[in-house]
Amino acid sequence: MVTKKCLGTITILVKDRHTYSPDVNRILSEQGNLVMARLGVNIQPLCLSGCHGLIAVAVQGTVKEINGLTKQLNALYGIVAKNLIITK
Repeated sequence: MVTKKCLGTITILVKDRHTYSPDVNRILSEQGNLVMARLGVNIQPLCLSGCHGLIAVAVQGTVKEINGLTKQLNALYGIVAKNLIITK
């Protein structure tokens, strides 16, 4: 049986991008087979420390894979991740 692939997005709020971004990047690299594209947004351009960041990731995978990646990101301190599965 073929498991259906879905398209979706994961939006990630990084509460202190200088401190927590390396962990997010490591997980996204490990799960790179799901990542189609990513966009990092510096929401506080003049901030030098304690700056928030926002990452939008386009993903393709099974519902289980997308939910698993979101759960893995949410397990990190200082990170809030939400997903939206567009196709099922």
